[in-house]
Amino acid sequence: MMRALTSPLLRAGLTAMIAFRALRRNKLRSILTALGIIIGVASVVSIMALGRGTQRRIQDQVSSLGSNLLMVFSKSRRTNAAAAGSGESSNLTLEDVEAIRREVRSVQAASPEVTLSAQAVAAGRNWSTTIAGESAGYLRIRDWPLARGSMFTEREVRSSARVAVIGSRTARELFGPLDPVGQTVRIKNMPFTIIGQLESKGAGMGGANQDDRILIPYTTAMRRLTGDKYPRLVTLQISSDGLMNAAQEQVTALLRQRHHLGEGRKNDFDIVNQKEIADTVNSITSTLTYLLGGIAGLSLLVGGIGIMNIMLVSVTERTREIGTRIAVGAQPRDILLQFLIESVTLSLLGGAIGVALGFAASAAASMIPNFHPSVSLGSVVVAFGISFSVGVFFGFYPARKAANMNPIAALRFE
Repeated sequence: MMRALTSPLLRAGLTAMIAFRALRRNKLRSILTALGIIIGVASVVSIMALGRGTQRRIQDQVSSLGSNLLMVFSKSRRTNAAAAGSGESSNLTLEDVEAIRREVRSVQAASPEVTLSAQAVAAGRNWSTTIAGESAGYLRIRDWPLARGSMFTEREVRSSARVAVIGSRTARELFGPLDPVGQTVRIKNMPFTIIGQLESKGAGMGGANQDDRILIPYTTAMRRLTGDKYPRLVTLQISSDGLMNAAQEQVTALLRQRHHLGEGRKNDFDIVNQKEIADTVNSITSTLTYLLGGIAGLSLLVGGIGIMNIMLVSVTERTREIGTRIAVGAQPRDILLQFLIESVTLSLLGGAIGVALGFAASAAASMIPNFHPSVSLGSVVVAFGISFSVGVFFGFYPARKAANMNPIAALRFE
């Protein structure tokens, strides 16, 4: 019984040694044969890693906006009372914001927003930056901590106080290493006292630097800087992720009622759901990643065809060797196994080198600021699985051709 089990194992071991010896004799050809697999696996692994990194970066940018946000935009501007009286669409108003705070219970905080670009002047320097008029709850909505100082209060919002909270980039450009808190900055020749500095957040959606801004009360911005009567955007924070859709429906119904929009009339506002943005972006990036990975995977097919071609050439070159092996007692299955081992070894070797190159490409891409690609275990397993399958599939025909050779004809082959 033991002898019967040992004999096939010995034959398989000897066959594997012969296969490996044949590959070592032709090292350069072996590497060139595996090149298609190397390129294919490296492309798939690196593209999947870069796709994961891109997806994570976009998720971070969406998350940097805050959590559970609804953003309400006005579509058009009411220019006079006559237009409003005739039923034309009206802007968002501060009264709309108060109604949302009062009647939509899932709204934890709301911030009307007015923005403008202006020159900020301080300490003998000037810097063009974004001035954002916001509410006292803006930092809570954006989940944005302060590096030093404090945020303006509701009382300062109601009194249109000339106070400001400065972003880290703007503070660096205007004050250098100095602490900006307590300093004065002039915006449109109007002095503002800096009471706080924001923690750095980096790039946001669209790549804009979120740290290059100055926050002031929205009432101050509207009354003293822009003259606007209506906010251009209202950001709402919802109490939980599960209430986002319900809150969006409630806000829509409330604004339609307040703007006297009858059935069939289009909304004069837009509501953007942060969760929908994140889900859409994730879906698009995932689709693109898998699409590009599939395209890169086509090179595995090319690599497989290359392996089959070289193996067929190898069978022809080694016809006399095959005949000799059969003549001294090798079985057709031994010949079949030998050439399958050679093709699978080439494929797995190409897969291993390809995975290593994929890791190297991922490591190189991680040097890009705020970009963190990662090679997933799944992509490595799939790469090796495909490499093995390619070796078996494209190596079987040459191996079968070698196993079916007539030993007499093979020994006579010139």
